[in-house]
Order: sequence, then structure tokens, then C-alpha cells
Amino acid sequence: MKKEINWLKYLVIGFFAVGIIAMTLNSFLPGKDDIKDIELTDSGIALPSFSKEAMVGKQLFDMNCVVCHGRNASGTEQGPPLIHRIYNPGHHSDRAFYLAVGNGAKQHHWPFGDMPPQPQVSSEQVSRIIRYVRELQEANGIAYQKHQM
Repeated sequence: MKKEINWLKYLVIGFFAVGIIAMTLNSFLPGKDDIKDIELTDSGIALPSFSKEAMVGKQLFDMNCVVCHGRNASGTEQGPPLIHRIYNPGHHSDRAFYLAVGNGAKQHHWPFGDMPPQPQVSSEQVSRIIRYVRELQEANGIAYQKHQM
């Protein structure tokens, strides 16, 4: 005599097993209470609670860079977003920012044209702008990635 398989029983057991696994995995993911001091902008850029140096950098960025690079470095029709993986510290080091501000930069990743030098921005001010951009990048998951050609 052949035993009939009760598929419904296995379906119910499988459903509960998947639920238990999902709840277990979910407990390891960060929840809204685990992500502190992060706010999202209209453009989807996460804004962290900035350090004092980065707050000064934001003011300097807004005075010197925002026209081309946009609010919160999100980019415009005149310049690229700096909150992009191509600007991670492994590909564009802090030195690249100093050079771009001091000497300008040739168009090489984006179709916006060359960036002119910004002689009104001092090296000390660039340091603070970089701090602002790096803290923004970090809040948006942009971390050091080794550059490979």
C-alpha cells in the first residue's frame, strides 16, 4: 500500500521555517533606532550629525562649491555629485581635492567640462570642505576602495 504525501503539512512547516529565519536575520540588521543622527534630504542623501570641522566645511562648501556640485554635494547640471563612489578616498584621495581646487581639474569622469581653479579657497578651507564631503560620503556608504586600473 502506497502512503500519500501530505503536501499541506510540509508547506505549513516550510512557511514557519522561512518566517523564523527571516526574523532571525532581521534582528542582525540595523533598525531605525540603531541609525543615529542621520537624516535624508529630498535628493536621498543621508545627512549625518557633522563634526565641528565639517560644519565649517559645509558653510565653505555652500559659499564656494554648491553652484556646481549642488546642495549636499548631490551634483547639478554644471558639475558632478561628490556623493558618488567614484570619489571614494581610494580613487580620489584628499590630495586630489587640494589639486582640483588649487589647479583646476580636466574633465575625466563626467561630461561637465573642466573645473576651473578656485584661488579664493585657501588650503585650510579645503581641509574643512574635504572633512564635510568625507563625512557626507561615509553617511552614504562611500568608503575607501582600492583603485584598480
